Amino acid sequence: MGLWDIDKIEYVGREKGPQEGLAFHYYDADKVVAGKKMKDWLRFGVAWWHTFNQELVDPFGTGTAQRPYYKYTDPMDQALAKVDYAFELFTKLGVEYFCFHDRDIAPEGDTLRETNANLDKVVDKIEENMKATGVKLLWNTSSLFTNPRFVSGAATSPFADIYAYAAGQLKKSLEIGKRLGAENYVFWGGREGYENLWNTEMKREQDHIAAFFHMCADYAKEIGMDAQFLIEPKPKEPTLHQYDFDAATAINFLRTYDLTDVFKLNLEGNHANLAGHTYQHEIRVAREAGFLGSLDANQGDKLIGWDMDEFPTDLYETVAVMWEVLAAGSIGPRGGLNFDAKPRRTSFTPEDLFRAHIAGMDSYAAGLLVAAKMHEDHYIEDLQEARYSSFDSGIGATVEDGTATLASLAEYAIDKPQSELIAATKSDHLESVKATINNYIIDALAEA
Repeated sequence: MGLWDIDKIEYVGREKGPQEGLAFHYYDADKVVAGKKMKDWLRFGVAWWHTFNQELVDPFGTGTAQRPYYKYTDPMDQALAKVDYAFELFTKLGVEYFCFHDRDIAPEGDTLRETNANLDKVVDKIEENMKATGVKLLWNTSSLFTNPRFVSGAATSPFADIYAYAAGQLKKSLEIGKRLGAENYVFWGGREGYENLWNTEMKREQDHIAAFFHMCADYAKEIGMDAQFLIEPKPKEPTLHQYDFDAATAINFLRTYDLTDVFKLNLEGNHANLAGHTYQHEIRVAREAGFLGSLDANQGDKLIGWDMDEFPTDLYETVAVMWEVLAAGSIGPRGGLNFDAKPRRTSFTPEDLFRAHIAGMDSYAAGLLVAAKMHEDHYIEDLQEARYSSFDSGIGATVEDGTATLASLAEYAIDKPQSELIAATKSDHLESVKATINNYIIDALAEA
């Protein structure tokens, strides 16, 4: 049974009924869907911070998590032990990727030099396990928000010593990413924003973080690190306002500071909701602008206004996400679905870690199956094509080919009676569209 006392999770389909908990019902890794294996469409990754470090605390209670490696009380002993537990979990789930923050995997020392030495010991062991199992690093990142030194930000800190420390921490993190073959490197500005505008110079802070990003890109080239850089948008929490508010804001920042050739976006469902968007909206914005890089797989409770990081189980949302992914041809150039999610505080046993990942993996596999059927039938594409068909010829075509002017459009419209204009509109049949998508979900999964 191994360290976790749980067998390898197998695909059983629907033959054992809906209540087979420790098995996949829809995730069949090698099943070919829309021309690629499921595992290649989804590229699942496990998040080190939530899976192995999260004690399941909430604002009103201490942690409830029961983990076998808690028997190690020395921080370094526990950090090293977690590596073995982590890679056994990866292989038993059949997950081929993982992600981590630098401070997730090793405890801090009093100085950056001491912390780097701790990191080296753990990275040695991670590298050994990667070679032994074939599990790869989807991305790593640097925690520039947890320690009190980052109370006012890191690359946007008003304190030059903190800015310099953040640069040193990032330098080491990039070196680790290169060593472990990270396919991506993520920047999440947890405290890169403001609490109060009265004492904040926004442009100065954004100039500083842009310079920081350029330094990181330069150093990655210097050391030969071949990883896609990603920004992860979030509008607020922990700060009042974060500079990477949403996909559109992040893209505008990259264009403003000449970083479009360096960065794409890592998007998260719960962050999209906090910005007042659906997850599909954020992915559509990034996809159509050419900035889709990778995805965090989680969801939030629509009745609670903070970042819940729930494992994804909403099939309507996973269908929407995978429809966008299929439209793009992949999640991103090197992206995957990273479970930036934690079990609920009441799901505290070691087995619950497996059950939660199974639920998330099955939900996205189901979403892929449904979205693939919709693409095969060209259902959404036909809807959109019909809705905008008036721009394919006539006066509409002049708008799209750039020959239209205000004068030409006004001349075309000036004598049209209201009855003719109203007749030019068509019903969207929105309720029917939503019902049809429901039918696709039901029918495609019944056939799986």
